[in-house]
Amino acid sequence: MGMWTWPLMGVVLIISAIGFNATRRIMTFERKRQSANDSPIPESVKEHPFVLNPIIWVYLASLIFVSLLIFYYATSLPY
Repeated sequence: MGMWTWPLMGVVLIISAIGFNATRRIMTFERKRQSANDSPIPESVKEHPFVLNPIIWVYLASLIFVSLLIFYYATSLPY
């Protein structure tokens, strides 16, 4: 196993958990919405429409992970 296998597995697990949680929330909301014809958009979604977007969370996690890799390799280079 490589050195970055466990951190990569951790990132994949975190992204999967966030996606599962978001999907569960959406499914719960859909079940409630099916009982009403026109349900209003929640205030939290109106104020912050990008917070529950899993694609943004994946980009953010990838950016952090790649930044850590670059920082590690940049500091480990011999002078």
